[in-house]
Amino acid sequence: MDDKTILHCKSILFDMDGTLVDSSAVIDRAWKWWTARHSMELEPIMAVQQGRPNRDVLQQFASHLDIEKEAALFLKFEEEDLQDLVAIPGANEAVREADGGRWGIVTSANRTLAELRLKATGFPIPEVFISAENIRHGKPDPECYLLGAAALEVEPRDCVVFEDAIAGVQAAKAAGMKVVGVMTNLTEADLAAHVHVPDFRSVTIQRNGSGEFEIEISRIPNVR
Repeated sequence: MDDKTILHCKSILFDMDGTLVDSSAVIDRAWKWWTARHSMELEPIMAVQQGRPNRDVLQQFASHLDIEKEAALFLKFEEEDLQDLVAIPGANEAVREADGGRWGIVTSANRTLAELRLKATGFPIPEVFISAENIRHGKPDPECYLLGAAALEVEPRDCVVFEDAIAGVQAAKAAGMKVVGVMTNLTEADLAAHVHVPDFRSVTIQRNGSGEFEIEISRIPNVR
């Protein structure tokens, strides 16, 4: 049985939190702060928040509050907390390999927050950058990834997505894209991706003469 998988595509889209940047400590602190502020239980929120826009999670659990105000306060807390941010192993190298070709970031985070986290961990800011401000429907809705493909001027089927969250994998697959599940927080059983990797040390990205990508993944695929 082959010990590697080769994917060919015209473009690559990366999620950010948990995929390129390990921001789990900051996210944990933010939700602990917010739930304590409103005397709410933390566990139900942490079970569903990964990969989704904060505004959607706030709406789900606190529709009785002023969501605009709460979202702004939550964002301010996150923007002021840049401690403990680290790049996922191999992610900086993978992005450098993709840079120069058609690639972008699709994140549920606010644009300013996402740029702060990316710069803090040494990543370039791509021209194609889909963030919370650009979408009406958050992950698992495919809107964000379809916008990414449109901005890169490629068909969704010509995109490969790197994602770590269930909602993100669902969004990318619903958009008709191949998905590499990055298992920074979840297992293969959790992520219904086409291929799984523990981090980017299992990934090599090259560009051919026409500018398209060849992605070599040192794991056995789990195509569904």
